[in-house]
Amino acid sequence: MYGVIEGTGFEVIDPSFADCLIDHARVERLWTGARWAEGPAWLPAGRYLVFSDIPNNRMMRWDETDGSVSVFRAPSNYSNGNTTDAHGRLVTCEHLTRRVARTNHDGSIQVLADLFDGKRLNSPNDVVVRSDGSIWFTDPTYGILIDYEGARAESEIGACHVYRIDPETGEVSVVADDYIKPNGLAFSPDERLLYIADTGKSHDPDGPAHIRRHAVLDDGTLAVGEVIADCTNGLFDGFRLDRDGRIWTSAADGVHCLDPAGRLLGKVLIPETVANVCFGGARLNRLFICGTTSLYSVYLAVNGAR
Repeated sequence: MYGVIEGTGFEVIDPSFADCLIDHARVERLWTGARWAEGPAWLPAGRYLVFSDIPNNRMMRWDETDGSVSVFRAPSNYSNGNTTDAHGRLVTCEHLTRRVARTNHDGSIQVLADLFDGKRLNSPNDVVVRSDGSIWFTDPTYGILIDYEGARAESEIGACHVYRIDPETGEVSVVADDYIKPNGLAFSPDERLLYIADTGKSHDPDGPAHIRRHAVLDDGTLAVGEVIADCTNGLFDGFRLDRDGRIWTSAADGVHCLDPAGRLLGKVLIPETVANVCFGGARLNRLFICGTTSLYSVYLAVNGAR
């Protein structure tokens, strides 16, 4: 079967995409009321999802137990990307403070990175944590370009890099310095590869709109990346991988599912531009989707990578 499956929200481009779908599952809109929804992260201990509503300067909380949505934190320092570490603590990128911070179990907030080489970061965007405890994040300038998702300011670093925070020393190091606007990022299930989106086309029509794949070297650095996919509709922003290495990435018309080599398999069609996704639920078989103004979800026949 190829094409849009009527009434489901799925578009099959490669027959293998059908294996990812549940016949009777449908895309659900769980909540609406954001200006730009971003950065979903699943917190299994509480059975809830946290996501950012960047222009409204707040983080929201969707509760699986009753479907309610409430404000998790406001103001949120114009938070963007979120993830959790191995201890279940929330790690957040903040535009206004230009930092990466961790929310500890007692609710205290700990700054993990706000400077590189003595200069303020631009506006950390998305973040992932490796099993060794290292924290990897992107730092484009979106939060300092205008007074909408942060505060207008000049870049002190003068470039947009991808960084790694050492789990033992807390040292911040550059792992990729050849991106225009590094954005979403995620590890392969075995953590030997790191995928990074470049959304440089957002401010330059000739800029990149692709995902690159890097080998992760034994010393915690990255090999030179290779482009595996160019976005066919809008930009790849945030994304996550399933256990088989497929990439579920945001795009202008919904979520694009790519195989590990970057081949487009199919789409989850959403009536708004999608910014980011994550897997959640007890079995990580529910894909949560942050559209422009709304939070969506869909159950899949695959499971997210832990």
